[in-house]
Amino acid sequence: MINNDDEVIPAMRRRRNAKIVATLGPASSDEAMIRRLFLEGADVFRFNFSHGTHEDHKRRYDIVRKIERDTGRPIAVLQDLQGPKLRIGTFEAGQVVLERGQGFRLDLSSAPGTMERVGMPHPEIFRALEPDTLVLIDDGKLRLRVTAVGEDFAETVVETGGPISDRKGVNVPGVLIPLSAMTQKDQADLRFGLDLGVDWVALSFVQRPEDIAELRKLVAGRAAVMAKIEKPSALSCLDQILDFCDGIMVARGDLGVEIPPEDVPGRQKEIVRACRLAGKPVVVATQMLDSMVNSPTPTRAEASDVATAIYDGADAVMLSAESASGRYPMEAVAMMNRIIDHTERHGTYRSIVSALHPETEHTTADAISAAAAQVADTIGAAAIVTYTSSGSTAARAARQRPDTPILMLTAVEATARRLAILWGVHCVHIGGDIANFAEMVQIATSMARKEAFASPSQKLVITAGVPFGTAGATNILRVAWV
Repeated sequence: MINNDDEVIPAMRRRRNAKIVATLGPASSDEAMIRRLFLEGADVFRFNFSHGTHEDHKRRYDIVRKIERDTGRPIAVLQDLQGPKLRIGTFEAGQVVLERGQGFRLDLSSAPGTMERVGMPHPEIFRALEPDTLVLIDDGKLRLRVTAVGEDFAETVVETGGPISDRKGVNVPGVLIPLSAMTQKDQADLRFGLDLGVDWVALSFVQRPEDIAELRKLVAGRAAVMAKIEKPSALSCLDQILDFCDGIMVARGDLGVEIPPEDVPGRQKEIVRACRLAGKPVVVATQMLDSMVNSPTPTRAEASDVATAIYDGADAVMLSAESASGRYPMEAVAMMNRIIDHTERHGTYRSIVSALHPETEHTTADAISAAAAQVADTIGAAAIVTYTSSGSTAARAARQRPDTPILMLTAVEATARRLAILWGVHCVHIGGDIANFAEMVQIATSMARKEAFASPSQKLVITAGVPFGTAGATNILRVAWV
């Protein structure tokens, strides 16, 4: 690790289990700031492709990889694709004010809008609308109820009025819109991101499993795939979406517009629980420390919100505008780090997070991983060490949410980076293949000391699969002394 004077200092070990995803943007573009965000606790950097140019993203990506080389600690890069953004057109005066009870027409015309109508250049929406459908504009600030609909128009009545201006976003709750989650822009951004070397790709506007299947085909194994859950239609087929993806993001911004706000907390818990049972990482995102965009401290409610996600067992919590465009990006990461740390050290944490016991699958690999957590707890092991190529061994260990730290060793750099998002897993890229089990034990004990997991005479629980390099072949458990 490098300090401000470029002096090399030992790489730190995070003492918490849940990870922090920090979005990069105008407030966090230079190397000094990105380095500070990493030092304060960011484990994953999110690149939001709704904003910025390819040149902007490449420059930030190169900085992240430089920090990774300097510190020797794998860092995950998450590419967040924009997805189809449904918006109204423009107005003659830039803005009008709609009154409750008035009629208002949405149509395909490109003519500037007036008090009576505005264009909405999305024929797919008109094909999906029916009378009595609710149309929300500007994150739900305006509510329009459809009274009549045709192929290129919808007549509505204003239920909640207010100012409406150019190109505001449109949401249609409960309606399955016949629209691909991948736009031409997304496909171009995806090609760029994969060539750059991103570790995760997050897909917006997921409505059904086929959306993720389409992305997975395009990614072709070059990155892990994450589904953003922000549509009610996705909630109705969450289990099938989980089957197709490698991880989930609870995108509470649009989700909180599409469903009643009072339903969001319960749905969040459902999604986190489903991911934990499936053994796939889940990120809770949006407005977690929103007041820190403009304030150096969060509200107490925001601190409780972050803590709730940690108590639920989420793998990671995310900062959006707080770190991308806010006035206090470094303070926001540091605050989230402290909230996670204090929550996980609270006396109630272990009993709450351990209340959910994923059923052990009837496989050797899952049995070994479950046994490792139990053995480590029984003998007071300093760490569970997993040697893995695909990451499945470490993912199974993390699924148990053990009280013992997890040290993951891999010869595959891409695996070390991808699993940086996983609960409780400290990833180390060891470089080079291991020839035999004895060598693996020697490396495990050596790395446990080097990474500050164990001291001489302490015990380790080691899991691996033989033959080495075979994905999903966890079949060995060994207790070793440092």
